[in-house]
Amino acid sequence: MEWKIAVDKDWSTLENKFSWVKDMEKVQQDPWHHAEGNVAIHTQLVLQQLQELPEYQKLNLQKQELIWASALLHDVEKRSTTIIGSDGRISSPNHAKKGAKTTREILFRDVETPFAIREQIVSLVRYHGLPLWLMEKADPMKSALEASLAVNMSQLKLLAEADAKGRYCRDLDALLYALDMFELYSKEVGCWNGPRPFLTENAQFTYFNGNDNYVDYVPFDTFKSTVIVLSGLPGMGKDYHIQKMNADMPIISLDDIRRKYRIDPTDKKKNGWVIQEAKEQAKKYLRCGQDFIWNATNITSQMRQQLIDLFVGYQAYVKLLYIEKPYQVWRTQNRDREYPLPDAVLDKMLGSLDVPQLTEAHEVQYFTT
Repeated sequence: MEWKIAVDKDWSTLENKFSWVKDMEKVQQDPWHHAEGNVAIHTQLVLQQLQELPEYQKLNLQKQELIWASALLHDVEKRSTTIIGSDGRISSPNHAKKGAKTTREILFRDVETPFAIREQIVSLVRYHGLPLWLMEKADPMKSALEASLAVNMSQLKLLAEADAKGRYCRDLDALLYALDMFELYSKEVGCWNGPRPFLTENAQFTYFNGNDNYVDYVPFDTFKSTVIVLSGLPGMGKDYHIQKMNADMPIISLDDIRRKYRIDPTDKKKNGWVIQEAKEQAKKYLRCGQDFIWNATNITSQMRQQLIDLFVGYQAYVKLLYIEKPYQVWRTQNRDREYPLPDAVLDKMLGSLDVPQLTEAHEVQYFTT
């Protein structure tokens, strides 16, 4: 049975079912690029154009549903990012990035969605503008290869084509030309039919995180230790997962440090000290080449990058494990914990969640059952 964001796709039904669909009619767009009107009008035109595309019609039903949901959600956060400049022009900076987070929340909390499907939709929303602007990026190859690790590039082009045709604008021919260039360039760099393969995990990690942008560079693997980094919202079962691993490795746990010194998790000032204390413990292990596990929420990419940069600086191989349970299971597990967190705190953390991407560490694994 195919997953669907909604069985009844009538627009008025969607407005009644989802408040974020209803919000779209209140969001104006710049007449130069969107003379059709507000986001609701634009989104309906995009959905119509998408279903008329021959390449969309060739897809199986599940892929059609996936891209349809992405089209419905692609501009969901224009509602919170739209601004009117001093010149009267309307823009929505970073609406795709913020929209991806909102999409994840909706498909995790409100519409039960399998992890793999959800994250494909999130990535389509996140990158939906890339096909139009790829060649203006500082490093088009790296941007294309990074996106291809998260999203199918041909599906991304379909969404972008529907987005371009689902508007009244003066530069449609230029947009469609950019889409053709996106396909040609993706094929040229080897990521149109799937991610471009790297010879080693370290080669991929170094390309996306190092200063040397040569895509075929293969560094020597001179690892002195392995660090396993846990990532997941509180109450997802990270401690239980570590127990199941049965790994004979020391564990650095931020929760354990807080409890030892009786520090409230919401005390930002003292939690800064907790993190520094944990890092000092990590450095001791790193200096002597000792493998260890870093057990903390690590729910934002910025938080993880700071840690991984530290570990890699000591020539560690970093294995990043993301733990997730379905929404209702998660809430139940939190309530049953010895130290449960308030629902309001969990909601705020969910809004900040960045699911780890394959570029972040030498190895990234997802445990989502």
